[in-house]
Amino acid sequence: EVQLQASGGGLVQAGGSLRLSCAASGFTFDDYAVGWFRQAPGKEREGVSCISSSSGSAYYADSVKGRFTTSIDNAKNTVFLQMNSLEPADTAVYYCTARFGWPCGSYDMDYWGKGTLVTVSS
Repeated sequence: EVQLQASGGGLVQAGGSLRLSCAASGFTFDDYAVGWFRQAPGKEREGVSCISSSSGSAYYADSVKGRFTTSIDNAKNTVFLQMNSLEPADTAVYYCTARFGWPCGSYDMDYWGKGTLVTVSS
């Protein structure tokens, strides 16, 4: 069974940091684009980051550039999202996603995890 298991969410004060993890089972990330999306209450889903498992190239939403970093450990079939200088506007459910190929797209992803809640207090 294919699964993406996201973890690492929680409650943090503004200015703090969290590290999200996304572990894949039932498939490997080889030649996949792995993305993080988020959805805040009452808002549309937003792409946060995307990384290529083959090249390591990554891109980010303007809203998180310079604060968030995504990385991949192919040996462990796990992708990470390091989130620094968190702001209340970052509060959302964060979803790990993957698609074969490149790039990430909200309607193009093959697999979605269940999401992990990040709450940033002011």
